[in-house]
Amino acid sequence: MARKLKSDRVLFMATLLLVCASIVMVYSASAVVALEKFDTSYYFLTKQALWAFLGVAVLAITMRIDYRTYRNDAFIWGTIALVGLMLIGVLFSAPVNGTRRWFNVGGLGIQPSELAKIAAIFFTALILERRMHRIDELQYSLLPILIVAGGMFGLILLEPDYGTAVSLLLIIGLMVFAAGLNYRYLVGAALVALPALYIVLMSADYRRRRLLAFWNPEADPLGDGFQVLQSLIAVATGHVFGKGLMGGVQKLFYLPEPHTDFIYAVISEELGLIGATAVLVCFCVIAWRGARIALRAEDSFGSFVAIGLTTMVAVQALVNISVVLGLMPTKGIPLPLVSAGGSSLLINLLGMGVLLNISQHESPDA
Repeated sequence: MARKLKSDRVLFMATLLLVCASIVMVYSASAVVALEKFDTSYYFLTKQALWAFLGVAVLAITMRIDYRTYRNDAFIWGTIALVGLMLIGVLFSAPVNGTRRWFNVGGLGIQPSELAKIAAIFFTALILERRMHRIDELQYSLLPILIVAGGMFGLILLEPDYGTAVSLLLIIGLMVFAAGLNYRYLVGAALVALPALYIVLMSADYRRRRLLAFWNPEADPLGDGFQVLQSLIAVATGHVFGKGLMGGVQKLFYLPEPHTDFIYAVISEELGLIGATAVLVCFCVIAWRGARIALRAEDSFGSFVAIGLTTMVAVQALVNISVVLGLMPTKGIPLPLVSAGGSSLLINLLGMGVLLNISQHESPDA
């Protein structure tokens, strides 16, 4: 019989700290841009605060719902169907900056690809729990996952949103690996995927230029290398203690999207090494506590869900911070729980709520 526990307080505090940092830093990063575009410096702050309030409410609710409730065929297949319809429907929405990723509901943007990650995690956890005893029989164990996750991957690519699509594959891949799949299959899949990845990267001129700019941003400092160079300037000029809140310069029309994709650069410039390290530590704490929860989960379903949800946040944070520091090519992936963006914040807080509920149930043998 499982022993009832309180939620993981360390994970809860790390999550709330990031949400609080989000509200403060989104305002600092966006005030001037918002005043220029919308005649009010509080435009993005208001939206982010509203989403944060809704997200924390969702977290409070989901952390009280027994995670085993989701181990239900009707619920999971219903969610998959709903997400599939939304991913198809969004392709017919009005384009924003050349992409079709959002539904506009009451002035708020809803991004189905974010919900797709949660749906894929629950579905994969259910299949793995039932079939992991024959995990190396690919047609039996992984074909359903390949069909569902592959379908979502393809629809997200059509938006196009390559960052979220690749994140989805990484989440599912790690869950499958944790189920005991022989590493040779994963290596083989990676080798097969490399030519496809090369074709995707080189098929569009802007992606090819981004890749070249990553290798040598100084070659085109006013063009494709501009983003990463401005980001590195922001990080470097923050020094140890930073320029002070609201004191950053690079957010003043130098950094692209300072309140979303490059908010970590604003944090580094205004709060310095100390502030940037504090944010990084919070993400490390989430990864640590998430892994701990997965290891101590009462059952394999809870364990796989915990792995997926932890990976969802940790991998996205790693990619975003790596882009800001010039360690990866520029990619439009926000910093989870921190960047402006309602769908991302809401879904990540929902995931943290489920993870906190799993932490309430611990196997007596753990």
